[in-house]
Amino acid sequence: MKCLYFLTPALKSAHTISDDLHAVGVDDWYIHVISKDEAGLQKHRIHSSNYLETLDIVRSGLTGACAGFMAGVIGAVVLASLQPFGPNVSFAAYAGVVVLATFFGAWVGGLVGISTENSKLAPFHDDIEAGKYLFLIYARKGMGEVIKAMMREKHPESVHVATDRHFVNPFGDLRRRDQSAHPTSG
Repeated sequence: MKCLYFLTPALKSAHTISDDLHAVGVDDWYIHVISKDEAGLQKHRIHSSNYLETLDIVRSGLTGACAGFMAGVIGAVVLASLQPFGPNVSFAAYAGVVVLATFFGAWVGGLVGISTENSKLAPFHDDIEAGKYLFLIYARKGMGEVIKAMMREKHPESVHVATDRHFVNPFGDLRRRDQSAHPTSG
């Protein structure tokens, strides 16, 4: 499943795009709009984005868990070599140190992620702040070309700015398309 990113300048355009996406067979579940105007999206019943799409919770949580795991392993090795509780400490105690450190790292990473914008949205930050509407359209196999053709035909005001293999991969690289050549093709 690919995620197609389109920018559109106005709420009225976002509303008609949403209706036209429904007409070509895209359900609300696969349409997410990111905007500063949450009230306008709700008023027009346009499916808004969720916290996993707008915040960096998953990426930061996983990074924190990895850092916590490494710290836990180092801590367990140090404890095993120094033996501050004696030589008869079971392996489960050292494994517990690693597990606790991993969970603590994930928790701290998640807290950092709550206060951070999703890294995949960075190329579009200025556009969203300027009041534009960013569509994330999750296209099932074969639907990508149908969606792009509909957008080219009916919505020349919108710009196809990126395609992601799948938005869920928090470490995937996303680059903004060059808009000067073909604004809605590709």
